[in-house]
Amino acid sequence: MSDSTGRYLISGAGLGAGSGTDLLIEDGRIAAVGAEAAGSNAEVIDASGLIALPGLVDMHTHLREPGREDAETVETGSAAAAQGGFTAVHAMANSSPVADTAGVVEQVHHLGLRAGWVDVRPVGAVTIGLEGQRLAELGAMAGSRAGVRVFSDDGICVADPLLMRRALEYVKAFDGVIAQHAQEPRLTEGAQMNEGAVSAVLGLAGWPAVAEESIIARDVLLAQHVGSRVHVCHVSTAGSVELIRWAKQRGIKVTAEVTPHHLLLTEDLVHSYDPVYKVNPPLRTDADVQALRAGLADGTIDVVGTDHAPHPSEAKDCEWAQAAMGMTGLETAVSVVQQTMVDTGMLDWDAVGRIMSTGPAAIGQVPGQGRPLAVGEPANITLVDPSARRQVEPSAMATKGRNSPFAGRELPGAVIATFFGGHPTVLDGRLNTPVQEAAAWSK
Repeated sequence: MSDSTGRYLISGAGLGAGSGTDLLIEDGRIAAVGAEAAGSNAEVIDASGLIALPGLVDMHTHLREPGREDAETVETGSAAAAQGGFTAVHAMANSSPVADTAGVVEQVHHLGLRAGWVDVRPVGAVTIGLEGQRLAELGAMAGSRAGVRVFSDDGICVADPLLMRRALEYVKAFDGVIAQHAQEPRLTEGAQMNEGAVSAVLGLAGWPAVAEESIIARDVLLAQHVGSRVHVCHVSTAGSVELIRWAKQRGIKVTAEVTPHHLLLTEDLVHSYDPVYKVNPPLRTDADVQALRAGLADGTIDVVGTDHAPHPSEAKDCEWAQAAMGMTGLETAVSVVQQTMVDTGMLDWDAVGRIMSTGPAAIGQVPGQGRPLAVGEPANITLVDPSARRQVEPSAMATKGRNSPFAGRELPGAVIATFFGGHPTVLDGRLNTPVQEAAAWSK
């Protein structure tokens, strides 16, 4: 289903807390809003009862390509992103080869343009080969055609404080941000799950909260000393929330993200020994979950990042100790946020736009994304049906990964349409077609 003129009228959509409004899309931009949009010669998308949000932006996606195409590709991962309502994703650097040079980040960027489902923004590695020994080509990646602004060794902590300081100093020159995977390696050797009563009962090596919190404490102080920006990936403990709140109160340039799975799931699920629940950082206690929700609601935690981490079946269909860590998340993110934050009354839909679109777009400096739904703005739009209920079926997803922790669960809400640069990549809840000239929307 496609309109050759590129004109679409989204009719009757709710804008945040507002009532039904019309949006006219023309030539990739929002041409009119409200009464001025009515009566246009355009293909009509009935959005009655739907919520219109700025196109979602993910700070934390693992697309695996190059090198691990058995787990995911830029094509399949970005299609999954579109299906989940995203119009831009940040592709993490732990591919093979690692995205630690201008050449590799440009390759990932080009693959995203060719796929055409979303704006793929490569994340550059902080250190060469993610080895934590020497800084990667940060300046070259920033100056490349990919225009990298976020750097992370995600999956591995930049544990050396001197190296972390140097990275913060380096990216300050072009207003980049270091996204830290906060995990003190000496405190988590052999760790299998959250350290506590459940790990003691199950006999699994514990992963203490302080391993995360100690790195956050160190890094916010380094960021303060340098005057640079640090972003904390996948915050998972109540103590981490308090540290970030403390840092923000002192004007330190820190931002943070929380994953959908850490907003909903707890360590109690590990009683099943099902490796689908094995993740880094691990699922924590209910008290941690409640603190994360409160931190997201009050702005201590800035954004939701999916940490979409697909794996081939053999990496998960094995015993717990040998299983890979990670969960898929792109196609369920909106539903989990609705269940944990909107349906509980902690956030409204305007706030969802902030934590899943405008916030991550601002942190990652993604041009044309996270913009208000107003005349003249790029038509990156997500339509969500908050009244829908659906059962999660991993086999029906666009991602190659089948390791969804929500498999078989009923979740609220559904993405009905995704517009990327004025083109409907998703219509009626199903993938439509990619953008043929995606390069035009990445500038």
